Amino acid sequence: MASFPDSVNENEIGTAKFIGELLAPVAAFDQKTGRETWTVAFAPDGSYFAWSQGHRIVKLIPWTKCLKDFSRVPGAEATNGAGSRRSSRQNNDGGDVVPAPGELREHTIDCGDIVWGMAFGSSVPEKQSRCVNIEWHRFKFGQHKLLLATGLSNGRIKIWDVYTGKLLLNLMDHTDIVRDLTFAPDGSLVLVSASRDKTLRVWDLKDDGNMVKVLRGHQNWVYCSAFSPDSSILCSVGVGKAVLLWNMDKYTLLRKLEGHHNDVVSCEFSPDGALLATASYDTRVIVWDPHKGTVLLELGHLFPPPSPIFAGGANDRWVRSVSFSQDGLHIASVTDDRLVRFWNIEDKAPQAIASLTNGLCCAFSTDGAVVAAGTRDGGVLFWENPRSTSSLQHLCRMALRRLTSTQQMETMAIPTPIRDYLSYKII
Repeated sequence: MASFPDSVNENEIGTAKFIGELLAPVAAFDQKTGRETWTVAFAPDGSYFAWSQGHRIVKLIPWTKCLKDFSRVPGAEATNGAGSRRSSRQNNDGGDVVPAPGELREHTIDCGDIVWGMAFGSSVPEKQSRCVNIEWHRFKFGQHKLLLATGLSNGRIKIWDVYTGKLLLNLMDHTDIVRDLTFAPDGSLVLVSASRDKTLRVWDLKDDGNMVKVLRGHQNWVYCSAFSPDSSILCSVGVGKAVLLWNMDKYTLLRKLEGHHNDVVSCEFSPDGALLATASYDTRVIVWDPHKGTVLLELGHLFPPPSPIFAGGANDRWVRSVSFSQDGLHIASVTDDRLVRFWNIEDKAPQAIASLTNGLCCAFSTDGAVVAAGTRDGGVLFWENPRSTSSLQHLCRMALRRLTSTQQMETMAIPTPIRDYLSYKII
């Protein structure tokens, strides 16, 4: 079995540039389990990077400071970036005022239990709560409030003020591990949690964290969820090959996507919302048209690809995580074969690779320039994304697709090749 198809010369695939590494401090009670970095996240405004470094701890670091520290270390390797080299400082300033970039503080947060899911959320004042007739709220989330939500193994969700490191809310309703969290991108502070209790729960933080809906559709553990850029659609994936799309205006199931042959563990929309990438233990990342539910592209990690009956078994090509870059062309995937792959969807093949032992998760920085990947050792590694300049055609396609569904594209009186290109049928 091979990692690349015969048509691809492995020696010609580039190696992604390694930037640096953050290691969790080694504790006397470190065990084989409990120290994993299950999740990493970048703040929407690019101000902070956060990761769960195991044993209940989340580290918040100003992203620009993190990059500067990498550049000062010989070999671009910050060998104890989360341990002794950085010190945590307390910030007692009000959370509604955005500190200047040079005033952003690091925070080390003890969440009280193992952290599985994590997400940043930011408030937009004019985006009102979805609940009506609420005249009093305990929390007044201002325009510049930046929050971090953490999902724990005891089923709780804790909401933190990023600027101060203070606990704001403690949400309790799940009955099992909260595996993933995602905020609506529209600034409404609507939060969705995915849990091993087989449910997704919708929370309104502008309504003091009120739980507004339980989404039931998965027959087993739910691993991950992701909002479309306009916040109208939610994708959720989990055990049992399930890829579900939800209408988040009505909280109803839109459709179920069928194509994977094993558990689906990660999902993310493209920046224009026209594509959806899902990663599975069946050794593939599938790129879908979420509006029609059709498969546009398969990114394989094992060749020849396993037949459906064998794709449900264990192998060393299980895909653990997938992330979409902001340029809408690049995808990163983390797999059990100790590689991170950087794909260009127009080439349909890895543009670059990097070595990663025991990788669990990955995420692009807000500007798409860097990929962060967490490991079972509690650390995070960073690489430059081997980006290429987007064509004017692609930029126009993304601008148009942010506002137009595939069905609307198909009704336009334009030449078929242009329509196919705009519909991503030609990638």
